[in-house]
Amino acid sequence: MIKQGAMSKVENVTVDHFRVPLAIPLSDSTHGEITQFGLVTVRLTDGQGREGLGYTYTVNNIGAAAVTALIEQDLAGLILSTSSDSIEVFWQEMWWHVHFVGRGGLAAFAMAAVDIALWDLRAKTADQPLWRMLGGGSREVKAYAGGIDLDFTLDQLLAQAEGFLAQGFRAIKMKVGRDLLEQDIDRVLAMRKFVGSDFPLMADANMRWTVDQAVKAATALAPCGLYWLEEPVIPDDFIGHARVQSVGGVPVASGENLHSTYEFSQLIESGGVTYPEPDAATVGGITPWLKIAELSQAHGLHITSHGIHDIHVHLLAAVTNADYLEVHGFGLERFIEEPLQLNNGLALAPDRPGHSVVLDFEALETHRHTT
Repeated sequence: MIKQGAMSKVENVTVDHFRVPLAIPLSDSTHGEITQFGLVTVRLTDGQGREGLGYTYTVNNIGAAAVTALIEQDLAGLILSTSSDSIEVFWQEMWWHVHFVGRGGLAAFAMAAVDIALWDLRAKTADQPLWRMLGGGSREVKAYAGGIDLDFTLDQLLAQAEGFLAQGFRAIKMKVGRDLLEQDIDRVLAMRKFVGSDFPLMADANMRWTVDQAVKAATALAPCGLYWLEEPVIPDDFIGHARVQSVGGVPVASGENLHSTYEFSQLIESGGVTYPEPDAATVGGITPWLKIAELSQAHGLHITSHGIHDIHVHLLAAVTNADYLEVHGFGLERFIEEPLQLNNGLALAPDRPGHSVVLDFEALETHRHTT
């Protein structure tokens, strides 16, 4: 059990909202074309001038303004007035403060930004890297390149994979979920041939299929030796997940679209997932992420991540049931002072105090969201 950290008294809260454009549009079977991400940041300053940074994101900036408003109007005052000195206790205060419109959803995104900022401030106060403060023994984490590439041509897909290999990745994920299953099979087979038979290759359907379609797809893709098939069906069809995994014959990763520990509990206990995939930026922050990791370990499962790899590298380094770290920066890496380091397929959690993410707010100012 990871001991929850003590809170510093927060004296100032700064909330910002930016639209981060992508140089090359990305694509998957659910969101279609992705041209930008909404970035919501929270900066918490204590009486000694220390600052904790938290952030969350949304696809194509959808809902980011609502997340910003929820933090500004309903959570900022709560943190300034709280008497709690426990991050865990304060997280529960946030949960119940917004539960009538929350219990997940947009509220979880807003809570996540605040919670991540609190943990950053806590680790800086302790003068320790976040992963070490959380009990980690090694800063090395297995990492894979998360391609968002459903609409790429086959040549573009393979060129991207070649670029990933050149960057030092030793595992890759690609998108599936095209209109014709035969196209998915051909693309996965081509990728398998390109990377070799023993190379960890994942495929992500982004909830595209019905359960019957997913079983058919998993069965057809099983000979390709996928490390996992991700989000084959809608995230809250826990029974469907279990059927896909048991009948389809391919390990399943899922959870990026779940926004509470309760949902993860149901998914795990249904037997529908081999690799739970919580996202600290959308599940309510680091506090619930750690609980999901413990729940996964109790069921003999290794945990992976989704998005915000600069935060998740600390969390995976801190737990003993870590699997792969997903690496894709949603364009944010251009605004981070020291982006994630990779060494022979391993991501390295920074040794600086806190989570060590320092954003270039001056550069981001060009992309400030205005209504």
